[in-house]
Amino acid sequence: MIEIQQLSKKYKGSENFSVKSLSLKVEDDEIFGLLGPNGAGKTTLISMLSSLLKPTSGTFTINGLNFQDNKNELKQLIGIVPQEYALYPTMTAYENLFYFGSMYGLHGNTLKNLIEEHLETMGLIRFSHKKVQTFSGGMKRRVNLIASILHKPKVLFLDEPTVGVDVQSKNVILDRLRLLNKEGATIIYTSHHLNEAENFCSRVAIIDQGTIIIKGIPTDLILAQENAHSLEDVFLKFTGKALRDHA
Repeated sequence: MIEIQQLSKKYKGSENFSVKSLSLKVEDDEIFGLLGPNGAGKTTLISMLSSLLKPTSGTFTINGLNFQDNKNELKQLIGIVPQEYALYPTMTAYENLFYFGSMYGLHGNTLKNLIEEHLETMGLIRFSHKKVQTFSGGMKRRVNLIASILHKPKVLFLDEPTVGVDVQSKNVILDRLRLLNKEGATIIYTSHHLNEAENFCSRVAIIDQGTIIIKGIPTDLILAQENAHSLEDVFLKFTGKALRDHA
């Protein structure tokens, strides 16, 4: 589904590459985790794959489409759940979803029924006409997710989709994502919640300083490392315990 070849990104004025000569293949219907310390390059990589950032060098294809020649087609193919809330706070949940659905060419009763179905599934139907600024963090995360999946994307990019949410909201979000994956969506997921990633992802790659240092099935990675009992143990072995403060 995704093939990345020698992809690099260096921001203007920076001495170092945020992503450096990174190559990776993600298969159809995978839930693939991109894990790494702060500043490792995860968000930059997702931003390039989402056509939000132009690579410095290298290339990639999604579903066989090259990003240089098929940008508009790729935008219809993907959904993005950003790390920050991408919602209009003074609009209601329904108004937000109607707006984002319209951007993907959905309209009329089709869009109305999709919005109501997703709001019901995510436990938000009774808050449909409440302004988003009154919502809790978990509620905003759920609306954010719905906005990215109304058009049924083949590839879904998730940047910290459960950060700062309550346990109940996290379970609803992850259950919905598993269902989407079973229905055929390929999911690319970043998180600092390594226990969550261990149970949620079919494969993971640990990124540091813009390059992949190890990748594989979580259970295989744990078994391959002496004295490792969890994905967190593997992560710390390859990235170290030093603080990674980043601004």
